[in-house]
Amino acid sequence: MKILIVEDDPIFRRILEANLLEWGYDIVVASNGSEAWEIIQKPESPSLIISDWMMPGMDGLTLCRKIRRMDMQGYVYFILLTAKGEKRDVIDGLEAGADDFLTKPFNQEELKYRTRIGERIINLERRILELANTDALTGVMNRRAFMERMEQETVRSRRDKIPLSFILADIDHFKKVNDTYGHQVGDLVLQRFTATVSASMRPYDLIGRYGGEEFVICLPGADGLQAASAAERIRKKVEAMEIIVPDSSKSVSITASFGATAYSVESRESMDSIIKKADDALYRAKNEGRNRVCTT
Repeated sequence: MKILIVEDDPIFRRILEANLLEWGYDIVVASNGSEAWEIIQKPESPSLIISDWMMPGMDGLTLCRKIRRMDMQGYVYFILLTAKGEKRDVIDGLEAGADDFLTKPFNQEELKYRTRIGERIINLERRILELANTDALTGVMNRRAFMERMEQETVRSRRDKIPLSFILADIDHFKKVNDTYGHQVGDLVLQRFTATVSASMRPYDLIGRYGGEEFVICLPGADGLQAASAAERIRKKVEAMEIIVPDSSKSVSITASFGATAYSVESRESMDSIIKKADDALYRAKNEGRNRVCTT
C-alpha cells in the first residue's frame, strides 16, 4: 500500500520513512502541505496520509479539509501527527476529517499499529466497493458499475480524441438451457461464457453483465472495424466451448449473437444512444439467424 508522509521536519520525516519502508510500505514524501496537495491530485495517489499538523504555508488541518472536499473514488485515511494534545485540538482535527492522531514524539509500535488500522479500513472499503460493483454470479462488473465506467471512457475518448467501441452480446436460446438442464447448469453456462469472453479481451477492455444472459463490452482505443473483428473472435471461441454438465456425461454447447458499434466523438452521443445502436445491431443478428455479428 502507498503512504504519503507530509512532514517539514527532516528528522521526523526520515524516521517515518525508515520505519514505514521497513514494514513493507510504498512511500511518497512531501515536505509541506502544498506539495502533498499536488501529489494527492495525481492518478494512483496514496490511500493513507501521515501528516504533521504544524507546517509553514498549508498546514495539516487545511490539507485534510481540502482532501475531504475532493470527489475521490476511494477513501483516504488521514493520520495527523502533532505535538498538540489538548482535547479542543483533537476535536478540531476530527472536525477537519482526520481519522486518527499520533503525538510527537511517537512510539514506533504505536505508529505501526495505527498505520495497520488505517490499512485494514482502506482494504475493507475497497472490498465493499468491489462487491457493490460486481455481479455475484459471473464476477464481472454489474450494470451500474459498467455504466459508470462507460461514462468515464466516453469522456476520455472525447478529451483525447481516441476511438471507442461497444459490443452487446446475448447467449442464444438461453431459456432452453435452463428448461432442459436446470438453473444450476444455466448459471454454469453464464460463468463459462464470461470466462471465455474475458480471456479473449485485452487487459484494459471492460465487460459487464447488462441483464440476464446479456453482456456489454467496452473497447477503449478500438474503432468499429476492430470491434467487429473482436466480436467475431469471441463468437468463434464461444461456439467452440463444450460445457460438461455436473454429475453427468452430457455436455452443453452454446452460441451467442453480437451487436457492435463505434462511439462517435464528434456527435457527443449519450450513453443511451450508444447502447441503442449496439442493441439494434444485436436485434438484427438475432433476426438473421443468431450466432453472428452485426454492426452499425
